[in-house]
Amino acid sequence: MNVDEVKALASAIREEVAKAITGQRDTVDLMLTALFAGGHILLEGPPGTAKTMTARCFAQALGVAYGRIQFTPDLMPGDIVGANIYNFQTGQFTLTRGPIFCDLLLADEINRTPPKTQAALLEAMQEHAVTFDGTTHPLGRNFMVVATQNPIEHQGVYPLPEAQLDRFLFKHRVSYPDLREERDIIVHHGGGSASHDIGQYGIKAQTDRKTLEAALATVGEVTLVDDVVGYIAALVRGTRESPDLEVGASPRAGAMLARAARARAALEGRNYVIPDDVKALAVPALRHRVVLSPAAQIDGRLVEQIVSDLVDNTEAPR
Repeated sequence: MNVDEVKALASAIREEVAKAITGQRDTVDLMLTALFAGGHILLEGPPGTAKTMTARCFAQALGVAYGRIQFTPDLMPGDIVGANIYNFQTGQFTLTRGPIFCDLLLADEINRTPPKTQAALLEAMQEHAVTFDGTTHPLGRNFMVVATQNPIEHQGVYPLPEAQLDRFLFKHRVSYPDLREERDIIVHHGGGSASHDIGQYGIKAQTDRKTLEAALATVGEVTLVDDVVGYIAALVRGTRESPDLEVGASPRAGAMLARAARARAALEGRNYVIPDDVKALAVPALRHRVVLSPAAQIDGRLVEQIVSDLVDNTEAPR
């Protein structure tokens, strides 16, 4: 597979998702970038903005094994990863796999469960494997988490710890549609049929595991020159030196931003990364990895604006 085929594959996936989802093109683009970069994405937005629906349609268009976990306060780690359950008839323990054993996992309202249960995803997101009862079980190279959370509720939620946020390649804020898109949504989804049934939209699978592995291999071969590497390093180190940020981005952020830039270049049909790839992905890749300083919080500064200013003030290679 070459980069032109990766670009064509991404276009086909977009078209399939668009059969059911009106707008949200930036959301789908970031999900595609995360997919081909081998990363995970956190979608944050108010209720009713199609976060869950978009993830379901995305999985349907990919044609991969799909799992969903509705996170609740009483959810336990074993409910996610599985357990060895004793069978009284056979007198032996039987391995019962949890919903995490899939290719694309929708972690719905991930901040509604306590940190003990959230931590069940740490190994899976970083190493694509889970361990219980002393045995490690692989999840597959294409394993991807699409998590959602609601930013406007503060009761009964548990904010994700920094260690877990750092494992997400992107944090994307899902916004409300514009007027034209809102009218289209009302027309398409305001009828008598069950709009939640994605089967009625005729979304067809465009990939399989073998195709995705070939695409990931192609993305890994995209050229990343030293000047762009230096630019990424300058951006990441700049977050640690900014007086507006108390905690800067980790070294993992630089490595993942480079992978994301490679994926974006492939999605554009290029086999080389340009500084604009890094600039376009800097905010969603860094906004959740930094912490505002007390002075910036008092001034009402936004993380997105600080990162955006940092991108503007960091000299890019020509």
